Amino acid sequence: MSDQVGRKYFGTDGIRGRVGEGQIQPEFVLRLGWAVGRVLGNGQGEVVVGKDTRISGYMLESAIEAGLSAAGVDVRLLGPMPTPAIAYLTQTLRARAGVVISASHNPFYDNGIKFFSGKGSKLTDQEEMEIERLLEEPIQTVPAAELGKARRLEDAAGRYIEFCKSTIGSGVRLNGLKMVVDCAHGATYHIAASVFEELGAHVASIGASPDGLNINSGCGATHPETLRAKVMATGADVGVALDGDGDRVIMVDEHGQIIDGDEILYIIAKSRQEQGLLIPPVVGTVMSNFGLEQAFSKQGISFIRAKVGDRYVMEQLHAHGGLLGGESSGHIICLDKTTTGDGLVSALQVLEVLSRTGKTLSQLCTGMVKLPQKLVNVQLPEGVETMNDGKVEGFVKSVEEALAGSGRVLLRASGTEPVIRVMVEGENEADVEKYANQLAGQIRETLAN
Repeated sequence: MSDQVGRKYFGTDGIRGRVGEGQIQPEFVLRLGWAVGRVLGNGQGEVVVGKDTRISGYMLESAIEAGLSAAGVDVRLLGPMPTPAIAYLTQTLRARAGVVISASHNPFYDNGIKFFSGKGSKLTDQEEMEIERLLEEPIQTVPAAELGKARRLEDAAGRYIEFCKSTIGSGVRLNGLKMVVDCAHGATYHIAASVFEELGAHVASIGASPDGLNINSGCGATHPETLRAKVMATGADVGVALDGDGDRVIMVDEHGQIIDGDEILYIIAKSRQEQGLLIPPVVGTVMSNFGLEQAFSKQGISFIRAKVGDRYVMEQLHAHGGLLGGESSGHIICLDKTTTGDGLVSALQVLEVLSRTGKTLSQLCTGMVKLPQKLVNVQLPEGVETMNDGKVEGFVKSVEEALAGSGRVLLRASGTEPVIRVMVEGENEADVEKYANQLAGQIRETLAN
């Protein structure tokens, strides 16, 4: 679903939906490839195309390849690769653009397509609008002699592994560190373990056997309880859970406690500050735990909130000159290391602090206390993209009054799924849960009438 004003197809993170419905089918993706080739390739040059491990990736990859070729653009196929790897390789190969076929943390029956500029960054509003304009026009195939060619990059994984390792100090070693890595049966399945093993860690991999249907299924960053169980069973020092396309990371400490994106952001920012390397402000989102804001305040670290979505975090970083931002979901952006959110790079930043200080992961979280927070998703009926209702607004106000300034309420429409996200945060966990469920029930009742 699109929540950007003036957009027909693009949402906050490219174009995404159920395979075989709407835009996620071969005919549309063929036209999309042609439009992208015209706008980003300018009818020439090379565009790199990568995907995650969904079975539909084969179909969509072929369709977008055909469209790009019809526009006269050469294609470099990367195969299954993490989203941030595609951003990196787009830059290093000096390509005109990068194409990612992935629905990130969604189930296998969803898929999507998003794009990077030749600089490895998200597209501008103007570029997206021009692509949408061309999607309304008939395809005009270039003369046969000018059709684009396609070839594969055989060493894509090796190049990206070396890049990841280069984002921490050359003297950093993870020797003796016992790790569990959950790849969510996704795009990092053939990469993640190698990154950590080559730095000296002992790695047990789970979620590293994709079959096209099991991506994100009960595993990865969206289901960190699977990683937690493995860490506890093996007595590992650290657990790392990535999502299906590798741009998110959630960690587990030596006691089995789940370390989310807020805590990861805190560890990296605090370390950067201690080393004199932090360039403020740090950017979170409206969903970032209030405990993170309190911890940064105590550390004297400037913190601002953006709307949910990595593109909005990035906008605020660029607007204010910051280099570090992220979301509770584990999407961390380290602009001093790379151009986009990268789960492996973010995990390495934490492990570098662990190696440098000799502290455990749980000790690195000292100084931040999260407030109880409850998130409830309310499914929207088909055809409904948002909700405005006076009764619900009144109920929200009554909850905010009950929290008496010691918490907050947030309602927002998801940019990637047809749901309203209901979030309540406060000091008392029982009250937080009660109010979140009551408010979600009120919204469901309103939508049903």
